[in-house]
Amino acid sequence: MEESPYTDLERPPLSQKALTRALVRPGSLWTSLTVAGSTGSTNADLVAAARAGAPEGTVLVTEFQSAGRGRLGRSWSAPPRSGLMFSVLLRPRVPVARQGWLPLLAGLAAATAVRRLAELDVRVKWPNDLLAGERKLAGVLAERVDQAGGDAIVVGMGLNVSLRAHELPVPTATSLALEEAACTDRDPLLRAVLREIERHYRDWTACGGDADAAGLRPAYLAACATTGREVRVELPGGRTLSGVATGVDEAGHLLVRDGGSERAVSAGEVVHVRPAR
Repeated sequence: MEESPYTDLERPPLSQKALTRALVRPGSLWTSLTVAGSTGSTNADLVAAARAGAPEGTVLVTEFQSAGRGRLGRSWSAPPRSGLMFSVLLRPRVPVARQGWLPLLAGLAAATAVRRLAELDVRVKWPNDLLAGERKLAGVLAERVDQAGGDAIVVGMGLNVSLRAHELPVPTATSLALEEAACTDRDPLLRAVLREIERHYRDWTACGGDADAAGLRPAYLAACATTGREVRVELPGGRTLSGVATGVDEAGHLLVRDGGSERAVSAGEVVHVRPAR
């Protein structure tokens, strides 16, 4: 028998009707919003929907995700209704070379919304993890869907809201509840994150994907916990790059100074190196 969503009163279910009424309006980016009781992966579901012709602005939220995925193919799971797990379908009409900014945009939007509602100093670890201190609060996964008639990008997010210490997937994670956030109500948090994504997305697409003209790059750098830090970047193919993260270039790549040269990193796992005591 499926567990009632009201079994854990500290984790009430989301209301699809209330969220739709608040977010799906004439002129809004968001064209539909569905809250599923459970699914394998919201990203996988929206990738399939995109191939079937789903419009831009489709939002899929789930209360439980049994086959959630993080960056680099890692699995991601959480107890039912303990976090915000959702994906959005976007069809940006900007040059492909500039579309790498989209996951960074989503990370910045989430950090801005959570910082305001939760009253926590939430920062972004390049490219799009949310950190509270040095602990991971949320992650973002973007997937391109190539299809006839134009490209689509599905952006998924998992935000730890009410997870208790023994429920954390890894010891380096945290949740809003564990950080004693001012807000752990998933409804206003989801509304705020989606509204921030819409605001940044409209500005960015209106500027043809130019992150500087849209104000996206300076806003991202102001919220980034990685720039200015000693980092170790685990690159594809088993290579490693160590140095100081000096910034983010016009394509959203991380700039790392290694000795006398500066390299742009488009993909890799970034480790913040703690200063030696």
